[in-house]
Amino acid sequence: MLTFIEFVIVFGAIILGVRFGGVALGFWGGFGLVLLTAIFGIMPTSPPIDVMLIILAVCLCAGCMEAVGGLDILVRFAAKIIRKKPKYVAVVAPVVSFFLTFFAGTGNAVYAILPVIYEVSYNAQVRPERAMAGAAVAGQVGITACPISAATAAMIGLMAQNGFPEIGLGTILMITFPSCLIGVVLSSLICMNKGKELKDDPEYLARVAAGQVQPPQKLDDRPLPKEAGWSVAIFFLGIIVIVVTGFFPELRTLGDKGSISMSLVIEAVMLAAGAVMCFFCKPDMAKVAGSPVLHAGVISLAAVFGVAWMSDSFINANREVFMQVAGGLAESAPVLFAFVLAIMSALLSSQGATTRAIMPLGFALGISPMMLVAMFPAVNCLFVLPTSGPALAAVGMDRSGTTKIGKFVFNHSMQVPGLLMVVISVAVGVLMVEVI
Repeated sequence: MLTFIEFVIVFGAIILGVRFGGVALGFWGGFGLVLLTAIFGIMPTSPPIDVMLIILAVCLCAGCMEAVGGLDILVRFAAKIIRKKPKYVAVVAPVVSFFLTFFAGTGNAVYAILPVIYEVSYNAQVRPERAMAGAAVAGQVGITACPISAATAAMIGLMAQNGFPEIGLGTILMITFPSCLIGVVLSSLICMNKGKELKDDPEYLARVAAGQVQPPQKLDDRPLPKEAGWSVAIFFLGIIVIVVTGFFPELRTLGDKGSISMSLVIEAVMLAAGAVMCFFCKPDMAKVAGSPVLHAGVISLAAVFGVAWMSDSFINANREVFMQVAGGLAESAPVLFAFVLAIMSALLSSQGATTRAIMPLGFALGISPMMLVAMFPAVNCLFVLPTSGPALAAVGMDRSGTTKIGKFVFNHSMQVPGLLMVVISVAVGVLMVEVI
């Protein structure tokens, strides 16, 4: 009974955090933890410092790149790829969004290419919803295939904490990268004919008749400063260093002193890359501090700090109860744990927070660590509730009205492609683990 009441407090804190939005998730997570400690005597675990520092380090470096125009270079390169095959924009755009997240380390990078996707779709008379919704979700799915994301770093740290240090960045990416990419491609192909064609859509035609739809203008393509190119090169070099040291652990081994953790590698390399950008690119530090990338990072950091800390403390205090109730179920059908990850990610709106808060339960239930890796993409269900930034941006930027939130809220444009991407990604991951 006490465990149930504690769960209600945890769930209530999450709901209130979601309702208030933004950094409020962190505030309410802390409030819930105070109640659990003061009323039920739950001993708080250590806060997820490494995950928080990774978010901060990556976003600081990405903000530095954004301040000198480096992110604009990535966006323009992505735009060129999308414009090459306008008739296949419903497939090309999500794949480009996936790789943009892979390289940038944040799903929020999709904001910059959504206007391009709408322009190409509209001019090619392809229903914009197919590409806009697919790209918005694919950018989030790319997080669990990204070597510098907080979620991936959290997964690496949890593997080490639970006695599986051999399952590092290389092993995780060998499963999640192909499984997530296959999920994005297959779901986009399935959704290529989703909805009516633009010329036959009554809502779009009504908007045109009312003068509410204007042909999109081509985006600004003025030359960028040379520092923008340097910042991208420095950022990519940092990613390469992280990936190489992840695949070859001996490169971060200091003899008798032991091995440096991947969390520390990501943090140090990203900060060092930012320092190199400061020296060669001379970014305006005020612009870095106020960059959209860093702003989004602070919100993610708050969610991890409050909610993940509260949830981790709750799970740790009730570990035996979870083992008794769900142990047998997890042993007979461990893949069902993916539903838990999916539901919690929809509520927490953060892959990093969900991984750090809920994945320890999978270890406690005795689920195979490689099976947990296969289910890792399930934390990408931020689209279930249409409250995430990319989803709202896709709806707002689609002037044709095809990308929308239904009157029942859940029946929005991102739901079908999102569910397909996550289900296919998890299924492919499980198949790879079983076969390999």
